[in-house]
Amino acid sequence: MAFVIPQQPAPALPVAGGGDLFPVRRIYCVGRNYAAHAREMGSDPSREPPFFFCKPADAVVAVPPGECIEWPYAMATSSLHHEVELVLAVGRGGENIPVEQALSHVWGYAVGLDMTRRDLQGQMKEQGRPWEIGKAFDRSAPMSPVVPAGAVAHPERGGIWLDVNGVRRQQGDLADMIWSAAEVISRLSGWFRLEPGDLIMTGTPEGVGAMKVGDLIEAGVEGIGTLRLKVT
Repeated sequence: MAFVIPQQPAPALPVAGGGDLFPVRRIYCVGRNYAAHAREMGSDPSREPPFFFCKPADAVVAVPPGECIEWPYAMATSSLHHEVELVLAVGRGGENIPVEQALSHVWGYAVGLDMTRRDLQGQMKEQGRPWEIGKAFDRSAPMSPVVPAGAVAHPERGGIWLDVNGVRRQQGDLADMIWSAAEVISRLSGWFRLEPGDLIMTGTPEGVGAMKVGDLIEAGVEGIGTLRLKVT
Protein backbone atom coordinates (compact mmCIF):
# COMPACT_ATOMS: atom_id res chain seq x y z
CA MET A 1 0.00 0.00 0.00
CA ALA A 2 1.09 3.59 -0.60
CA PHE A 3 0.28 6.87 1.12
CA VAL A 4 -2.44 8.76 -0.74
CA ILE A 5 -0.68 12.09 -0.15
CA PRO A 6 3.05 12.79 0.32
CA GLN A 7 4.27 11.80 3.76
CA GLN A 8 5.91 14.60 5.74
CA PRO A 9 9.47 14.05 6.98
CA ALA A 10 9.66 12.77 10.56
CA PRO A 11 10.60 15.55 13.03
CA ALA A 12 14.03 15.00 14.56
CA LEU A 13 16.84 16.70 16.46
CA PRO A 14 20.55 16.16 15.81
CA VAL A 15 22.58 14.37 18.46
CA ALA A 16 25.49 16.47 19.73
CA GLY A 17 28.92 15.45 18.51
CA GLY A 18 27.90 13.29 15.56
CA GLY A 19 25.64 12.75 12.58
CA ASP A 20 22.90 10.79 14.34
CA LEU A 21 19.32 11.98 14.81
CA PHE A 22 16.89 11.75 17.72
CA PRO A 23 13.35 11.17 16.35
CA VAL A 24 10.62 13.30 17.95
CA ARG A 25 7.33 11.62 18.84
CA ARG A 26 5.56 14.07 21.16
CA ILE A 27 6.43 17.28 23.00
CA TYR A 28 5.11 17.65 26.54
CA CYS A 29 5.52 20.92 28.45
CA VAL A 30 5.36 21.58 32.19
CA GLY A 31 3.64 24.78 33.25
CA ARG A 32 5.00 27.09 35.97
CA ASN A 33 7.71 24.84 37.35
CA TYR A 34 9.88 27.65 38.78
CA ALA A 35 8.47 29.54 41.78
CA ALA A 36 9.62 33.00 40.65
CA HIS A 37 8.10 32.51 37.20
CA ALA A 38 4.83 31.31 38.75
CA ARG A 39 4.72 34.51 40.79
CA GLU A 40 5.44 36.73 37.77
CA MET A 41 2.52 35.03 36.00
CA GLY A 42 0.25 35.72 38.97
CA SER A 43 0.12 32.20 40.42
CA ASP A 44 0.86 30.54 43.76
CA PRO A 45 4.31 28.89 43.56
CA SER A 46 3.50 26.14 46.07
CA ARG A 47 4.00 22.48 45.21
CA GLU A 48 0.61 21.93 43.65
CA PRO A 49 0.49 18.94 41.28
CA PRO A 50 2.28 19.89 38.05
CA PHE A 51 0.15 20.51 34.96
CA PHE A 52 1.06 19.83 31.35
CA PHE A 53 0.26 20.98 27.85
CA CYS A 54 1.53 19.79 24.48
CA LYS A 55 3.12 21.09 21.32
CA PRO A 56 2.97 19.12 18.06
CA ALA A 57 6.13 17.20 17.19
CA ASP A 58 6.64 19.25 14.04
CA ALA A 59 6.80 22.46 16.11
CA VAL A 60 10.42 21.54 16.85
CA VAL A 61 13.13 23.57 15.10
CA ALA A 62 16.66 22.18 15.19
CA VAL A 63 19.27 24.86 15.94
CA PRO A 64 22.75 23.70 14.81
CA PRO A 65 25.55 24.12 17.38
CA GLY A 66 27.40 27.40 17.05
CA GLU A 67 25.02 28.74 14.42
CA CYS A 68 22.39 31.46 14.53
CA ILE A 69 19.15 30.65 12.72
CA GLU A 70 16.54 33.07 11.48
CA TRP A 71 13.24 32.71 13.29
CA PRO A 72 10.19 34.40 11.73
CA TYR A 73 8.09 36.56 14.00
CA ALA A 74 4.88 34.63 14.61
CA MET A 75 1.77 35.75 12.79
CA ALA A 76 -1.40 36.80 14.61
CA THR A 77 0.33 38.06 17.76
CA SER A 78 1.47 41.38 19.17
CA SER A 79 3.21 39.83 22.18
CA LEU A 80 5.63 37.03 21.32
CA HIS A 81 7.50 35.83 24.43
CA HIS A 82 10.62 33.73 25.02
CA GLU A 83 10.85 30.96 27.64
CA VAL A 84 14.14 29.02 27.98
CA GLU A 85 13.85 25.45 29.28
CA LEU A 86 15.77 22.24 29.94
CA VAL A 87 14.45 19.52 27.64
CA LEU A 88 14.38 15.83 28.54
CA ALA A 89 14.64 13.37 25.63
CA VAL A 90 12.97 10.07 26.51
CA GLY A 91 14.77 6.94 25.34
CA ARG A 92 12.83 4.23 27.15
CA GLY A 93 9.06 4.14 27.47
CA GLY A 94 6.85 3.31 30.40
CA GLU A 95 3.84 4.22 32.48
CA ASN A 96 3.44 4.89 36.20
CA ILE A 97 7.21 5.18 36.44
CA PRO A 98 8.51 5.40 40.04
CA VAL A 99 10.47 8.57 40.83
CA GLU A 100 13.58 6.61 41.78
CA GLN A 101 13.62 4.93 38.33
CA ALA A 102 12.55 7.93 36.25
CA LEU A 103 15.94 9.22 35.13
CA SER A 104 16.85 5.82 33.68
CA HIS A 105 14.23 6.59 31.00
CA VAL A 106 16.08 9.74 29.86
CA TRP A 107 18.26 9.28 26.77
CA GLY A 108 19.58 12.82 26.76
CA TYR A 109 19.09 16.54 27.28
CA ALA A 110 18.73 19.68 25.18
CA VAL A 111 18.11 23.40 25.51
CA GLY A 112 14.71 24.52 24.27
CA LEU A 113 12.64 27.66 23.81
CA ASP A 114 8.93 27.52 24.53
CA MET A 115 7.85 30.34 22.22
CA THR A 116 4.56 31.79 23.41
CA ARG A 117 1.98 34.09 21.84
CA ARG A 118 1.22 35.62 25.23
CA ASP A 119 -1.67 37.80 24.11
CA LEU A 120 -3.50 34.85 22.58
CA GLN A 121 -2.70 32.63 25.55
CA GLY A 122 -4.16 35.29 27.84
CA GLN A 123 -7.34 35.48 25.82
CA MET A 124 -7.79 31.71 26.06
CA LYS A 125 -7.24 31.78 29.83
CA GLU A 126 -9.90 34.46 30.26
CA GLN A 127 -12.35 32.41 28.22
CA GLY A 128 -11.50 29.11 29.90
CA ARG A 129 -10.33 27.61 26.62
CA PRO A 130 -7.28 25.49 25.67
CA TRP A 131 -3.91 27.20 25.14
CA GLU A 132 -2.95 25.66 21.77
CA ILE A 133 -3.29 28.91 19.83
CA GLY A 134 -0.78 30.53 22.18
CA LYS A 135 1.63 27.60 22.62
CA ALA A 136 1.34 25.01 19.85
CA PHE A 137 1.90 27.10 16.74
CA ASP A 138 4.37 26.42 13.91
CA ARG A 139 8.10 26.54 14.84
CA SER A 140 7.26 27.23 18.48
CA ALA A 141 9.94 24.88 19.89
CA PRO A 142 13.50 25.77 18.76
CA MET A 143 15.98 23.33 20.36
CA SER A 144 19.69 22.63 20.54
CA PRO A 145 21.17 19.21 19.66
CA VAL A 146 20.48 16.43 22.16
CA VAL A 147 23.37 15.60 24.47
CA PRO A 148 23.42 11.92 25.56
CA ALA A 149 22.85 11.48 29.28
CA GLY A 150 26.01 9.40 29.48
CA ALA A 151 28.04 12.47 28.53
CA VAL A 152 26.56 14.80 31.16
CA ALA A 153 25.11 12.46 33.81
CA HIS A 154 21.70 13.71 34.98
CA PRO A 155 21.91 17.42 35.85
CA GLU A 156 20.06 18.37 39.04
CA ARG A 157 21.55 21.85 39.26
CA GLY A 158 23.28 24.31 36.96
CA GLY A 159 22.59 27.69 35.43
CA ILE A 160 19.81 28.28 32.92
CA TRP A 161 19.73 31.64 31.16
CA LEU A 162 18.55 33.72 28.21
CA ASP A 163 19.89 36.99 26.74
CA VAL A 164 18.19 39.38 24.35
CA ASN A 165 20.65 41.54 22.39
CA GLY A 166 23.35 40.75 24.94
CA VAL A 167 21.24 41.74 27.97
CA ARG A 168 20.35 39.04 30.50
CA ARG A 169 16.58 38.53 30.65
CA GLN A 170 16.22 35.12 32.30
CA GLN A 171 18.51 33.65 34.95
CA GLY A 172 17.91 30.65 37.18
CA ASP A 173 19.21 27.29 38.30
CA LEU A 174 17.86 23.82 37.58
CA ALA A 175 17.79 23.31 41.35
CA ASP A 176 15.06 25.97 41.48
CA MET A 177 12.53 23.71 39.77
CA ILE A 178 9.49 23.08 41.96
CA TRP A 179 9.21 19.57 40.53
CA SER A 180 12.48 17.82 39.64
CA ALA A 181 13.01 16.11 36.30
CA ALA A 182 12.45 12.72 37.93
CA GLU A 183 9.23 13.88 39.56
CA VAL A 184 7.98 15.36 36.30
CA ILE A 185 8.58 12.09 34.44
CA SER A 186 6.91 10.06 37.16
CA ARG A 187 3.82 12.29 37.29
CA LEU A 188 3.49 12.59 33.51
CA SER A 189 3.79 8.83 33.02
CA GLY A 190 0.77 8.38 35.27
CA TRP A 191 -1.37 10.24 32.71
CA PHE A 192 0.30 9.27 29.42
CA ARG A 193 2.37 6.26 28.46
CA LEU A 194 5.77 7.71 27.62
CA GLU A 195 7.52 6.34 24.55
CA PRO A 196 11.00 6.68 23.03
CA GLY A 197 11.16 9.95 21.12
CA ASP A 198 9.07 11.96 23.56
CA LEU A 199 10.46 15.35 24.61
CA ILE A 200 9.60 16.97 27.93
CA MET A 201 10.12 20.72 28.38
CA THR A 202 10.57 21.22 32.12
CA GLY A 203 9.53 24.85 32.69
CA THR A 204 11.17 28.26 32.59
CA PRO A 205 12.69 30.61 35.20
CA GLU A 206 11.49 34.16 35.72
CA GLY A 207 12.14 37.00 33.30
CA VAL A 208 9.99 35.96 30.35
CA GLY A 209 9.26 38.87 28.05
CA ALA A 210 8.33 40.07 24.61
CA MET A 211 10.58 39.91 21.57
CA LYS A 212 10.59 42.07 18.47
CA VAL A 213 11.89 41.89 14.94
CA GLY A 214 15.68 42.25 14.90
CA ASP A 215 16.25 40.78 18.38
CA LEU A 216 19.11 38.31 18.87
CA ILE A 217 18.16 35.57 21.33
CA GLU A 218 20.93 33.55 23.02
CA ALA A 219 20.03 30.89 25.56
CA GLY A 220 21.69 28.03 27.37
CA VAL A 221 21.76 25.46 30.14
CA GLU A 222 25.04 24.86 31.96
CA GLY A 223 26.68 21.64 30.81
CA ILE A 224 24.05 20.98 28.13
CA GLY A 225 24.49 23.56 25.41
CA THR A 226 23.36 26.84 23.91
CA LEU A 227 21.27 28.09 21.02
CA ARG A 228 21.04 31.36 19.10
CA LEU A 229 18.34 32.77 16.86
CA LYS A 230 17.56 36.07 15.17
CA VAL A 231 13.95 37.26 15.10
CA THR A 232 13.15 38.23 11.50
